[in-house]
Amino acid sequence: MGYRQEKDKPATLEYRYYISSAVLTEASLAEAVRSHWSIENSLHWVLDATMQEDNCQIYRDNAAQNIAILRHISLNLLRAEPTKLSIKLKRKRAWMKTDFLERILNAGFGR
Repeated sequence: MGYRQEKDKPATLEYRYYISSAVLTEASLAEAVRSHWSIENSLHWVLDATMQEDNCQIYRDNAAQNIAILRHISLNLLRAEPTKLSIKLKRKRAWMKTDFLERILNAGFGR
């Protein structure tokens, strides 16, 4: 169950249902759900927000897995670069300025 209040909107109460074959206590189920969403928020959300991963329509053979690996590598390289810019702005700057792209590659590969 989730209670949500967005600015200038009425409060909503949502119910979510989970299926599991594991025998869990209430606390361990809650922890499992929270840890799942922690992963979703820390990795998948970033990939979708910065690289539009959910909009990708590459499905042939292993292409989807291959492009996902390249996105993860890219994200790790961008995170390794110490400039205090968002991932999205770092991508844009790297696209526009080859010297910044070089800094990202050097930071990511430990030079």
